[in-house]
Amino acid sequence: MTNAESNTIAPKEELAHLIKLRRWFHQHAELSFHEVETAQRIIEELDRLELPYTYGGEGEGIVARQIVTEGAPTVALRAEMDALPGNETTGADYSSIHEGAVHACGHGAHMAMVLGAAARLRTTPPAVNVTYVFQPAEENGGGSRRMIRAGALDDVQAIFAGHVTHEFVTGRIMIAEGTVTSQSDRFAIEILGKGGHGARPHEAIDAVVIAGFLIAAIQTLVSREINPLHPSVVTIGQVHAGTAANVIAEEARLEGSIRSTRPDVRQHIHDGLRRMGEATALLHNANIIVRIDDGYPPVVNTSAETAIARRAALDTVGEAGIARMEHPSMGSEDFSYYLHEVPGCFVRFGARMADWEPVPLHSPGFDIDERVLPIGAQYFEHVVREFSGNR
Repeated sequence: MTNAESNTIAPKEELAHLIKLRRWFHQHAELSFHEVETAQRIIEELDRLELPYTYGGEGEGIVARQIVTEGAPTVALRAEMDALPGNETTGADYSSIHEGAVHACGHGAHMAMVLGAAARLRTTPPAVNVTYVFQPAEENGGGSRRMIRAGALDDVQAIFAGHVTHEFVTGRIMIAEGTVTSQSDRFAIEILGKGGHGARPHEAIDAVVIAGFLIAAIQTLVSREINPLHPSVVTIGQVHAGTAANVIAEEARLEGSIRSTRPDVRQHIHDGLRRMGEATALLHNANIIVRIDDGYPPVVNTSAETAIARRAALDTVGEAGIARMEHPSMGSEDFSYYLHEVPGCFVRFGARMADWEPVPLHSPGFDIDERVLPIGAQYFEHVVREFSGNR
């Protein structure tokens, strides 16, 4: 914790409630577009706070609105409801009870923070209206687009969100203007060779050998074709091939992701994947199909809203608690779609005790230092009040 900790710790009753909320969400992890129990728990809390809301049922999100003055400016706070596929390995007594679902990205903390801010803002209302957005499917499906279509940003002038991380210790908030996450795309490469007996390779076209050749070749796209000053990553995460040890595989499939921060670099990688597919097919006398699907765009924080976020963070953790970003994260976030509609800012909350070994997001062993919860709640409260003072 920083020296600003004494300015950020909430009363014991609030801290206990935020921990209770977060642990419930964590324990009841649900996958994208299936956040039914999670939504009902949020609704219970909104009812307690006497905040009106709309909810479309399974697969949809929740939008709550605090109308202070009709026609006043509106600021939105966003949290994600979904978990990741997997099984938890933290050993915590609040581990997920749902097989195959784990809050390995900390979304339970985000929900608790926004609800905590809502409680604070209900006690002492701001001078502006507030929209609370609880969206489905950030991890898989771009749930933010569904929320936008459903009118979550109606009358909203700016939107703010944040994400817990082990990159920083608890008590620090990372704020940066401009690009803070990468563009994310997915690709699949289908390889069709000619199957045969393992003892007679000359009669076959081995899809496994071709897949191995491509796996090695694709790594040179970034290492030898992209300026090292332009962050980019190509990852092959899945390889599917073969049916038996003594059978030469006729088909293979590679699946992976592309991360980039510049449009020209992104296009070069896309073109390079297709070029390598065509060249490898010719080299090995095979058929190869490369398919690339657009993923989440970069999150680009806008100038005025980043300034608001910085002032809110200063109010929360002090100057010593402000962390800078040296380069964009190569992760992606569907918060980017909101920023295509309205300006806003996305920050990161340090959520690791100083003596903890950092655990990466999406690891089944990821957990947080729960002292970050009141920090996040206070930050979001201060964001709303700073937005009000900035109008």
